[in-house]
Amino acid sequence: MITKAFRMSVNPDRHEEYEKRHNPIWPELEAALKSHGVHNYSIFLDPETHDLFGYAEIEDEDRWAAIAGTDVCKKWWAYMKDVMPSNPDNSPVSKDLVRVFHID
Repeated sequence: MITKAFRMSVNPDRHEEYEKRHNPIWPELEAALKSHGVHNYSIFLDPETHDLFGYAEIEDEDRWAAIAGTDVCKKWWAYMKDVMPSNPDNSPVSKDLVRVFHID
């Protein structure tokens, strides 16, 4: 399993809305994530900085990248663009994080 960690952010006045939109997550988005080999996916919020920390375990980098091309992912991005900084294609502004420590 490959571990992924990344940082995004949520607009300061939209914390509650961001969480609300994820609870529950759309079933079709969950199905797309799982069918692309995503497991144990969590997003954490730092309410002071508005940073989001994402963590996921994935089976394959190419399958992970392919999620962005699915219709449901594009629909989700459009739905979320008003609550978080987004790129011109509506994808969230995101930065991969580098693991510097791990313990089992």
